[in-house]
Amino acid sequence: MNLNLTKRFGLILAIGLSVSQISFAQMGGSDVGENLIKLNLPSLAMKTFNVQYERAIYGKTSVGLGLRIMPKGSLPFKSSLNSIDDQLGSLEMGNFAITPEIKFYLGKGVFRGFYIAPYLKYANYNTSINYEYTSNNKTEVIPLSGHLNTYTAGVLFGAQWRIANDFYLDWSIFGPQYGISSGKLTGTKTLTIQEQKDLKEELDGIDLPVGKVSNTVDSNGAVVDLKGPWAGIRANIGIGYRF
Repeated sequence: MNLNLTKRFGLILAIGLSVSQISFAQMGGSDVGENLIKLNLPSLAMKTFNVQYERAIYGKTSVGLGLRIMPKGSLPFKSSLNSIDDQLGSLEMGNFAITPEIKFYLGKGVFRGFYIAPYLKYANYNTSINYEYTSNNKTEVIPLSGHLNTYTAGVLFGAQWRIANDFYLDWSIFGPQYGISSGKLTGTKTLTIQEQKDLKEELDGIDLPVGKVSNTVDSNGAVVDLKGPWAGIRANIGIGYRF
């Protein structure tokens, strides 16, 4: 090969690599901000606003605080729920949650790479449903409404990447949590002795995968108590801005 041609090819390759590195660095942003604000995208489809603030504190460690708000209303995909159970069509729910966490990144720096994040979570659920039961061969309805509070702790595993300028993609892959719950649903309705018996039999048949359910029924209505262990899994995909 001609020596001059080889030198020219090498020079062009070097210039090309230099330009590529400069362009990539410009796309990547300054990478110096200590704050990151993130919005959970999938939760928007569930009528839920979920945002998190994260701040770098030392080395590859950060602390964060998440806030989740879902105004009370009918559940998303209501028509699909109706096909599973008619009662679910009348279910309305709202919730509020706050989640402090500390995040340890395993990559080259804070806000980037795989991470492990121990966290605490408090959540409040506001629920109402027109509960149907059968008495005297007829379908009866009693409106139940109330609140449920949960207190859990867990560990979240995920990864975060810078995608353009100061924007980041956060994939919270798997975050099991466990804790306690306490809540109550009440319903007011005048009930005959037979209706009380039939309603209590149906309420006694409620079985949740977590937590314990008990109830009392009298001539004025019913009270359903929920308490005991509570478990769940945390996962999401968020877009963040670093500043």
